[in-house]
Amino acid sequence: MAVAVAVGACARTEPDLVREPVGDIGAVSGPSPRREVQVGYATWYGARLAGHRTASGERFDPGQMTAAHRTLAFGTWVEVRRIDTGERVRVRITDRGPFGHEDRVIDLSREAARRLGMLGAGLTRVELRVVDGP
Repeated sequence: MAVAVAVGACARTEPDLVREPVGDIGAVSGPSPRREVQVGYATWYGARLAGHRTASGERFDPGQMTAAHRTLAFGTWVEVRRIDTGERVRVRITDRGPFGHEDRVIDLSREAARRLGMLGAGLTRVELRVVDGP
């Protein structure tokens, strides 16, 4: 996911971060008992990077429910909620990104994007929340 999908330009704004009083946010190197909500834009990437190694060392499979995040520990499960429709998916963090646009908070696999109904849009406003598992 080091290479992000080129999507139409959008205004650069800092993603909204809402902290809930349920614990520390954690760090990349440790487990992720994070309970923050992060709001920003999701993008997706697919076949072009299929089979390439992700930052975690796994091979990328666009048919799996995976994603890239800049700071969450590899293996962390995240619930991604599409703000305009309420649709939700759960993905496992396996890579780093998105880079180049501070308002983009997660890069989803093609399958995760399909389930959220965002393949045509390419860029969708979402809310992220760390969860215990799939």
